[in-house]
Amino acid sequence: MLEKEFQYYLDNQDELLKKYAGKIIVIIGEDIIGEYDTEVQALVETRKSHEIGTFLIQKCSPGNNDYTETYHSRVVLHG
Repeated sequence: MLEKEFQYYLDNQDELLKKYAGKIIVIIGEDIIGEYDTEVQALVETRKSHEIGTFLIQKCSPGNNDYTETYHSRVVLHG
């Protein structure tokens, strides 16, 4: 699901940074169909013409901080 779009972003990250650094971009296939200041704005606007699940919303920034997330949880076991 959206592997093609994410791979396009990874393969072209340096080029995309030259044009969209700091912006939120929307990718379908290998096309940038929009650029926005916030993820919410990108979602609201893109949903008007495209079905959810058919596009990738990605912050355009150097490195992997904006596409790698770490989740931590605490587990409490009762004996």
